[in-house]
Amino acid sequence: MTFWTKLDQVAERLRERIISGEYKRGDKLKQADIAAELGVSITPVREALKVLEMEGFVVSVPHKGLSVPEIEPQRAREIFELRVMLERSLTEKALARITKEEIAEIRTLHRELTALVKAREVYPVRAANVRFHFRIYEIADCPQTLQFVRVLWAKYPFNFHDDQAVRFKQLLQEHGEIIRALESGDKKTALAAMVNHIESGWNRVSDNVMSAKHP
Repeated sequence: MTFWTKLDQVAERLRERIISGEYKRGDKLKQADIAAELGVSITPVREALKVLEMEGFVVSVPHKGLSVPEIEPQRAREIFELRVMLERSLTEKALARITKEEIAEIRTLHRELTALVKAREVYPVRAANVRFHFRIYEIADCPQTLQFVRVLWAKYPFNFHDDQAVRFKQLLQEHGEIIRALESGDKKTALAAMVNHIESGWNRVSDNVMSAKHP
């Protein structure tokens, strides 16, 4: 498994918090507060925020510092279409390389997500979903494509889901389909299940995105 530096770990925690909505759109991010929350020094937080700014997870506002950017509804469909294209490619490449040990690791991530859904832990569920997806994508060993996908996730309107309880139930079902196909060695079905999973998520947010675009 890839070795992660302290900077990598902090950056990934911050990505999860932004995607999950724990840090809300428009929130200001203070280095000292984040360092205290994560139990680390200021240095890795400062460096991680620089990385996240380049990726689009945070923006610098003159005289105000760093904050979480607002979603741009008018860009959402394009972002979705790019997600399907790039995440399909990463999944296909990951399936060509994946080992039994890695499948077992993904199954463990799914169990953790399941427990969080049952506990109705909204932000942790979303963060666990991030870990599930990106563990699969990392296996593809295509760091440039992975970087582009991170940028897309930073801009995607995950918080526009109309009913979180319904979506989380759907999430478990769709992740389960991916895992069962992986465990049976059916790579074609696993790939189709991943694409369907991304598309079904878009179907649940698209109406709300369009409403935000045309209030």
